[in-house]
Amino acid sequence: MDIRRQVLAGGCKLLHWSGVGTLLAQWTQGAGLIFTLHRVGPRATGPSFRPNDHLHVTPDFLEATIQQVRAAGLEIVSLSEALDRLDRKDPGDRRFAAFTFDDGYRDNLVHAYPVLKRHGVPFTIFVASGFIDRTSEIWWEAIERIVCEGTEIEVPVGSTMTTLPACTYREKRQAFIHLLHWFTRELGEASQRLEMRRLAERHGLDLAALADELMLTWDELRELRRDPLFTVGAHTHDHFALARMTDTGMREDIARGLERLEAELGVRPEVFAYPYGYEAAVNSHSAEVVGEFGFRAAVTTSPGMLHADDARLALPRVSLNGYFQNRDIVAQYLTGAPFPLYNAAHWLRQRLTPQWSSV
Repeated sequence: MDIRRQVLAGGCKLLHWSGVGTLLAQWTQGAGLIFTLHRVGPRATGPSFRPNDHLHVTPDFLEATIQQVRAAGLEIVSLSEALDRLDRKDPGDRRFAAFTFDDGYRDNLVHAYPVLKRHGVPFTIFVASGFIDRTSEIWWEAIERIVCEGTEIEVPVGSTMTTLPACTYREKRQAFIHLLHWFTRELGEASQRLEMRRLAERHGLDLAALADELMLTWDELRELRRDPLFTVGAHTHDHFALARMTDTGMREDIARGLERLEAELGVRPEVFAYPYGYEAAVNSHSAEVVGEFGFRAAVTTSPGMLHADDARLALPRVSLNGYFQNRDIVAQYLTGAPFPLYNAAHWLRQRLTPQWSSV
């Protein structure tokens, strides 16, 4: 876990045990919140090197969070209903929570859906259609698989390629961080995918097979569509970071994603989720381009509570993070108290050490 996540976890625990979070709630809790998740499944076994574990929570934690949210007095609603409540600004409405999942992982159906169905929880999956078509690269999963299974990794150092050892946990972590930096800060979006395909070929990783293993199919999405608890959201086709693209590139990726969802599922989503959703992947200009498509709202991954005056094309969400599967931390999320402090610290850190966050 990196320092940023350690600070957030420590801050939440301090707010909980000091009681300060509860005291601040009257000013920080807002109208409600949108949770974001990626993967849901049993605790991983096998190799200890799992750098994407922050994207993975257990079904038990998801169920406990649903129960905790309701016990705290919040109503769990669909994303559409959440937007309705923000629009009407009725002080008589209860505070609410909405559950969303990004990308289209198969375990959303296999492991999350039974929990959501059992508790009658509406949910949205933001689908990157290229993952479902098996034409786009789930590059962060691919890098993890390559580094986990490899003993050495070819990476760029300056203008030349070199080979890093990847036998021990420490060596694997260093290789993964090096590749992550290269992919997200040195390569453009198109170049990133070209290098991913080259790296996968060199290490014998079948990217389409990886997508078959991890991601939903169109038939599985159609199965989910039969349940009124489920709503599909837009998430582009190729899952590019929009702020790193040209206007034409942004429009083409958004439009293609919408076209595939309409063709396969017969629906045009009213809500959009920015791929990655962090500051360097979302800016005011990318929001303007997204707005051209007539979405009712668009969601980021910037943490925060919802308020009636929030910009509808840059709504915050709260990550149910695999590193923070802790009841006390979720309790603080519900008060909203950690987020003003976290966002202030994040703003300062970004100004001092600019960086691009991954998935």
